[in-house]
Amino acid sequence: MIITEVLSKNARLYGNDVSLVEITPEIREKSEKTWREFELVETISDTRYRREITWSEFDAKANQTANLLSSRGIKKGDKVAILMMNCLEWLPVYFGILKYGSVVVPMNYRYTAEEIKYCLELSEADALIFGPEFISRIETIYDKIPRIRLYHFVGDDCPPFAESYNDLTSACRKTAPEVSISEEDDAAIYFSSGTTGFPKAILHTHSSLMSSCITEQRHHKQTRKDCFLCIPPLYHTGAKMHWFGSFLVGGKAVLLRGVKPEWILKAVSDEKVTIVWLLVPWAQDILDAIESGRVKLENYNLEQWWLMHIGAQPVPPSLIRRWKKYFPNHRYDTNYGLSESIGPGCVHLGIENIHKVGAIGIPGYNWEAMIADESGKPVHKGQVGELAVKGPGVMKCYYRDPKATEAVLRDGWLFTGDMACMDEDGFIYLVDRKKDVIICGGENIYPVQIEDFLHGHDSIKDVAVIGLPDKRTGEIAAAIIELKPGCTCTEEEIMEFCSVLPRYKRPRRIIFDKVPRNPTGKIEKPKLREKYCGGSLVAAQIELMNL
Repeated sequence: MIITEVLSKNARLYGNDVSLVEITPEIREKSEKTWREFELVETISDTRYRREITWSEFDAKANQTANLLSSRGIKKGDKVAILMMNCLEWLPVYFGILKYGSVVVPMNYRYTAEEIKYCLELSEADALIFGPEFISRIETIYDKIPRIRLYHFVGDDCPPFAESYNDLTSACRKTAPEVSISEEDDAAIYFSSGTTGFPKAILHTHSSLMSSCITEQRHHKQTRKDCFLCIPPLYHTGAKMHWFGSFLVGGKAVLLRGVKPEWILKAVSDEKVTIVWLLVPWAQDILDAIESGRVKLENYNLEQWWLMHIGAQPVPPSLIRRWKKYFPNHRYDTNYGLSESIGPGCVHLGIENIHKVGAIGIPGYNWEAMIADESGKPVHKGQVGELAVKGPGVMKCYYRDPKATEAVLRDGWLFTGDMACMDEDGFIYLVDRKKDVIICGGENIYPVQIEDFLHGHDSIKDVAVIGLPDKRTGEIAAAIIELKPGCTCTEEEIMEFCSVLPRYKRPRRIIFDKVPRNPTGKIEKPKLREKYCGGSLVAAQIELMNL
């Protein structure tokens, strides 16, 4: 079975059930503010605040997208890019491209015009389907990419250089096109996060996409009665592939456009959400809002919410201890993955293993993992090496980049670039990114270990540890610390807090600043290095960190 057949099955079996809900809390918030300030009676349009479609409608819209591509000369194997914010149209567009046998190319909504152009050219995209938020960016580049034949606009007031997706699809058939697609056909190109430069294009097959559905459902045992809250951007593998577990069994998903704690809890309450996947900053924000009194849990109906899981970055054990204080009945899981491994699940903690919080876990369903030395051979338990994974979701290649592919794919193993170790029970602990290791006077310092320790400080909301050039030792560890709202702290207090660490692990410099993260929650350490190395030291630091 390929993943598009799952959609057809859901439409056939559960056609009248709701499949997707889109909620835009900002619309209601603005309307309520207007009512309070101007004493005007305003009706909040449900079709603006909340939209939904059934499984039959989802499938029909995907078929219309596929038939639109056919009518406009797109062929099987052609690349069709998506550049949209999370919305109700996103997934039908995605599945429509797959149904036609074209290769779907999801794009990061934070890309600049030049990054968009770069990724469209790298992926050899033939068409782009985009939303209103990107008109100004596309306007500056659309006539500079001759390969792209079609620009389809999703929304009102279509710009002159594009065609209206809504108008064109409304005239297309709602039945599936007759296209033969095999499991090993190319299906999707995702892009690496690009936190260290321009991203790489990651090519996956239909078999790879389907494997993520099976792995996720096996891990979390979703049923059709479950409701999944999707907050992260759909262009990234993390959000969609966790939803794929619910998708496989016909469970409803809610797309929430916003990350305020109040919005998340209200969506869980109103939509009877049972499963929520969070990033670390959002979980921290929820806890901070509860502890400050801004959010009162008794105002929400949360009894049905049984699973909270986190991925995309190392999870401080102190965060989960805080979480269980307020949500003692929640099952919890940590999920590890890369876009190169079709997102989360190649390693996961497992909801039965909360006693091992701090580990990323054990190999996922249908996956293998090893900790390898520089020659690619397994190290002994307890020793640090590079994490490598093998399984059905490993990418086919970095598209048009054989050298980069060869560097990470060896005998079916994907070498992740993450340094890790394995305990006596077989649980894997992330140590750090290979490229982020700080070498201070010949000692290897792993920033994640220091970050986990500092997260235990009551005043710290977020922290990033980076290496800064030092003439004497090569590098020193610097901690960039973001304090919780209303909290104060001094450098001396942080240094005293760190005094229990081995001397070589203690940060030598403390900087109070905001910790930048990308949309998938990863700390953007290159930005911090550039900011705090300064001037000519930037080049020296880049060389020093072997980026």
